[in-house]
Amino acid sequence: MEQIVSAQKPAPAAGADASPVQAAAGVERVDAAAVNRKETRSLYQKRIKIFSKRARGAFRKLKWAVLAMTLGVYYVAPWLRWDRGTSAPDQAILIDIPARRFYFFFIEIWPQEVYYLTGILILSGLALFLATSLFGRVWCGYTCPQTVWTDLFIFVERLIEGDRGARIRLEKAPWGAHKIALRVVKHALWIVIAVLTGGAWVFYFADAPSLLVALATLQAPAIAYIAIGVLTCTTYLLGGIAREQVCTYMCPWPRIQAAMTDVDSMIVTYRDYRGEPRGPHRKSEPWEGRGDCIDCNACVAVCPMGIDIRDGSQLECINCGLCIDACDEVMSKVGRPLKLIAYDTFANVDRRAAGQDARYSLLRTRPLIYVGLMVVVGSLMLFGLTTRSALDLNVLRDRNPLFVTLSDGAIRNGYTVKVINKQHEAREFRLDVEGLAGRRIDVVGLESEGPPVLRVKADKLAAYRVFLSAPRESLIDESVPIVFRVTDTLDGSEIVYDAVFRGPGS
Repeated sequence: MEQIVSAQKPAPAAGADASPVQAAAGVERVDAAAVNRKETRSLYQKRIKIFSKRARGAFRKLKWAVLAMTLGVYYVAPWLRWDRGTSAPDQAILIDIPARRFYFFFIEIWPQEVYYLTGILILSGLALFLATSLFGRVWCGYTCPQTVWTDLFIFVERLIEGDRGARIRLEKAPWGAHKIALRVVKHALWIVIAVLTGGAWVFYFADAPSLLVALATLQAPAIAYIAIGVLTCTTYLLGGIAREQVCTYMCPWPRIQAAMTDVDSMIVTYRDYRGEPRGPHRKSEPWEGRGDCIDCNACVAVCPMGIDIRDGSQLECINCGLCIDACDEVMSKVGRPLKLIAYDTFANVDRRAAGQDARYSLLRTRPLIYVGLMVVVGSLMLFGLTTRSALDLNVLRDRNPLFVTLSDGAIRNGYTVKVINKQHEAREFRLDVEGLAGRRIDVVGLESEGPPVLRVKADKLAAYRVFLSAPRESLIDESVPIVFRVTDTLDGSEIVYDAVFRGPGS
């Protein structure tokens, strides 16, 4: 404690009131503190804002096409209709949380079938692994939502503030009416895009036309406005403000994808055997004894991540291919072969550098394993979907008491029978029990001479309280296996459930 207090005291001035030893100690403490502050500052680097230049070429066109397609699907999908009958919603894609249903065109997933969603997630993961093992981070460069919305936000920024040079000059310019006006317009458009993004997402959870009217008339549930607000903020911050920081620091995939790729993966690669040694080049100068790279930094200027692909494969690279377009444009101007930067494999770069022919191998062990797993999981899901029944049954036996002895000596067990009707129309089901001699079935609220008939509404679950009784002499053991059988009275389809009947034994 004394050492801590003494370290926090200011050092005495090196003067009449301070001895040479005290002065020296004070200087030493000050210097140590300065060093500590300097070391702390060196651990952090201020963000260098990236002003990416507009690229022109095949990969930029491809990115525009993918952006239009993905945004079109996202904004239009909730408005698609699909007729399922009068008792079911007609929205093609709907996550109906109150009814605990997920509708996807002709597929209807119930809570009991959550394993289908698990299968979809597994297939999505395997597809991502497969794409990465073949083409690197191609998902990140073209279809990742962060990339798509960041591209859209940068397009708006370029539309308002100009291309790279104009944006850099605007950033360095002092604040004035012109700069404020441009920034206000840009951020206003960003917020509009963010609101449309958040608004489109909530339409997946309710009937889109009805919810739109409710939102416009301020009659929608509070959770809808909260969800739109949260998604608006996240879209604005991640797509407009954070941008490449999300891919570099927030997303875990850049650190995982290295385990998915190998020397035969097709990734954006700088062919250094052609480009080095690099350096500026004048029109009249010969090309002998030097590389094709003229060190123009065009590839760096168009990169949305702000990296130099010539430094090799890097964690930040999203394999968008914009540097390929920029380099090809420069190569065509200086009269050199295209594809100095291209989608290629490390193995082929080494082969070409050694004067050998390039070889591409898609049928490798790793991709084949991913394809095999996808086929297995997809086949299981397809089999389950094609053989799934429109009827489901669940029986819960009372545990307290295990059984009741009636006045005539018979033994009675209580059950809760749950029947799920997945048809889009009401159905009636006949209930029967097998495996118990002399049994009697009583359903609370129903009276019938023969087997009781259970009525279940369309797309609903109905729970019935059932009492099953049997003569004591028919029990050969304390636990008798029985079978509940439910049969559709309309089409004859049936489903069974294995249960037990408990008693005191013989």
